[in-house]
Amino acid sequence: MKKILVVEDDESQRILYHDEFAEAGYEVILAANGREALKQLDVEKPDLIVLDIVMPVMDGMETIGRIIREHREVPIILNTAYSSYKDDFMSWGAEAYVVKSADLGELKAKVREVLGESGSHP
Repeated sequence: MKKILVVEDDESQRILYHDEFAEAGYEVILAANGREALKQLDVEKPDLIVLDIVMPVMDGMETIGRIIREHREVPIILNTAYSSYKDDFMSWGAEAYVVKSADLGELKAKVREVLGESGSHP
């Protein structure tokens, strides 16, 4: 079972992502900010990170820099409400950039793509 680390400061979105990805057959680990994500990476080895950008404590741009330095083997999907961060140099370290939507179809498809899975996940 593939393991996804979801880093999202909004609790309701964290719960939604957890439920949606767990229902799709993934093991889901949650973190509320970048600092928590880095702590999780010290004990867990996810196959993928879904990372929000605008968060308290440690934002996604600082977090992606640290992940790239310390855990480069783990692919990252930036998942944010702001398309403007696409031009930020640090965002180029991510495998994908998804603008948040009420429809999680694009995010789920990108997760499957980055994990090398084709079609719908069981």
